[in-house]
Amino acid sequence: MSNTREKVLETLLARQRCTINDLADTVGINPISVRHHINKLEAAGLVASEEERHGVGRPRLVYFLTEKGIEQFPSRYLTLTVRLLEQLKENMPESMVGKLFTQMADDLAADYASELALGELPIEERLNLVKDLLSTEGFTMEWELKEDGYHIREISCPYYHIGQSHPEVCTVDETLISNMLSVPIEKVKCILDGDSHCTYIVPGSEKTTHQP
Repeated sequence: MSNTREKVLETLLARQRCTINDLADTVGINPISVRHHINKLEAAGLVASEEERHGVGRPRLVYFLTEKGIEQFPSRYLTLTVRLLEQLKENMPESMVGKLFTQMADDLAADYASELALGELPIEERLNLVKDLLSTEGFTMEWELKEDGYHIREISCPYYHIGQSHPEVCTVDETLISNMLSVPIEKVKCILDGDSHCTYIVPGSEKTTHQP
């Protein structure tokens, strides 16, 4: 397999769902060349596509890895994690499993919070700290201030493939974000529901034009 196709697959593994232009920007080649490689990967059964609504206008085509495509990467850790979760859910009440995920997020947030005076920081500085923290956990996050509050978007999620079978894992990042910001957040989009990324809204009253 060519290095370019490997980069396309790696990009789809990290970001889950991409357009041709997304892939062209990340891989560093023109969209026509990306389309050629995508066609080869689709023919090999490694990549699939579907239409996705994106604001006003015609739907756009997004590409994602098939199960066969995911198997191109070392996945023993993924298989082990899924098996552990299956055993937990078979031997423990559903509510207890949910509490375990929440406790993991609480403990992780507490570890970071103990080193920082979060309560003294403005919301936007805390948002940037959350962005850095999630990055160390394998997420790619961005945020912006809108009329209804701060919007947090997770562009990529390391739990995506596990979450397809065990959506309870989504509790971890949601709890972590809420704990670090010390405010409740609302999840309005989820990649597991077919959205292009997960989005949380943080109610905010501070009016500023600052962006990360």
